[in-house]
Amino acid sequence: MKLKDYLISLMAIVIVVILPHSGLIPLPFAYSIPIILFIWFCLKYNGESFSDLGFRIKSLSLKSLLIGSLIAILIFSFLHFIFFPSLSTIIEFEDVDVELYNQIRGNTGFYIFILIMGWIIGGLYEEIVFHGFIFTRLEKILPGKFATLFAFLLTSLIFGLYHIQLGVADAINAFLAGAGYHILILYNKRNLWYGIFCHAVFDTIVITLLYVGYL
Repeated sequence: MKLKDYLISLMAIVIVVILPHSGLIPLPFAYSIPIILFIWFCLKYNGESFSDLGFRIKSLSLKSLLIGSLIAILIFSFLHFIFFPSLSTIIEFEDVDVELYNQIRGNTGFYIFILIMGWIIGGLYEEIVFHGFIFTRLEKILPGKFATLFAFLLTSLIFGLYHIQLGVADAINAFLAGAGYHILILYNKRNLWYGIFCHAVFDTIVITLLYVGYL
């Protein structure tokens, strides 16, 4: 890879990670539109398309929905009932007052809106951005035969840190859950739909439990 292309890939990763938290686009979730357009431009510049990220309409199937949903339930159950209860005996996490969580509780209209966003932004958008675009950029620029492994680990770390504003516990949760989504994608021949459904159903579980006051 030429130095110019290497730098462009790094810059593109920085832009898609930083822009949503920059405050430059004040409307909630509106950042997704320019970022998807930016990714499309980057792909076109490299002679690629969204299919090169694993996002192919023809790969959408009932199997990806069912398996993605099942794995989401398993990931949530492991994290909520096993991992974090065990970790909390060693580490005491500081409580973070997340306004979004407070707004969801008992607010049916807002719950429905966030639920829809959980599928569009959490499932579709974030999987395309992180486990599609960022992962494949890192895989291309990292040297050696372990490029895919290192790209996987870095993508998971970036995905976790992307959620750090929700607190350290939620960042760890995102790191592990994101790794789970990504493993599912890679196992299924890089079919992004498996991660999209797994991510969306995971978010649905969390959002619903926040709404009823369980979390």
